[in-house]
Amino acid sequence: MRKRDITQPSTPSIQVIERMFALIDVLASREEAISLKEISERTGLHPSTTHRILNDLATGRFVDRPEAGNYRLGMRLLELGNLVKARLSVRDAAMGPMRELHKLIQQPVNLSMRQGDEIVYVERAYSERSGMQVVRAIGGRAPLHLTSVGKLFLAADDPQKVRTYATRTGLSGHTRNSITQLSVLERELSKARQYGIARDNEELELGVRCMAAGIHDDQGKLVAGLSISAPADRLDENWLPKLEATAHEISQALGYKAPQAAT
Repeated sequence: MRKRDITQPSTPSIQVIERMFALIDVLASREEAISLKEISERTGLHPSTTHRILNDLATGRFVDRPEAGNYRLGMRLLELGNLVKARLSVRDAAMGPMRELHKLIQQPVNLSMRQGDEIVYVERAYSERSGMQVVRAIGGRAPLHLTSVGKLFLAADDPQKVRTYATRTGLSGHTRNSITQLSVLERELSKARQYGIARDNEELELGVRCMAAGIHDDQGKLVAGLSISAPADRLDENWLPKLEATAHEISQALGYKAPQAAT
């Protein structure tokens, strides 16, 4: 019996890896199984080469063969994807972009998530130079209807849930600007749904205004909000595109893909 030459590389060449990626991309382009002939034509690979690589991928459960000559993506990719998703942390994904946004505007940038009828501040990018007298501590809480991020979460609820929230909480206020009437809150939430952003006009703290944009996961679910806080007379509308772009960057890091515009 001939001994295996241990000096030969045991890993595939770069060319083979590139071909494998091309095959996976073709399979990912369709929900149903695709024939070997079509896969070969779309990748430009010879049918025998295509067949060989697909069979190797099938051995590793990266590709399934529901019937002879047809292929689709395998369950192993789903298993690996779920592992990656489980490791994704909104906070970890947000920290870098939050710091970059703070450098641009020199005002506090807050990351908040919903817990029941409140939002919880889970991270912030902040410096003393911002001139803010009130900065919410990490772990601090605030009612949904009094905060820009909280309004985003309420706007994502159906109208009946919003009414139930109003009944349950009584829409208590903290300042003279606080929204304490359901009809006013509903109008505010309608604007948040229309524009995808929300504001706090000194409703939680006098002298502090905020603007917020939502962060979505790979299923399109609102999972957090990114907000800018500033002294009431310093909140700059020119920050809004930067805020939205940063929230979108974080969402993309979580696997979010914006819906395609209708043509």
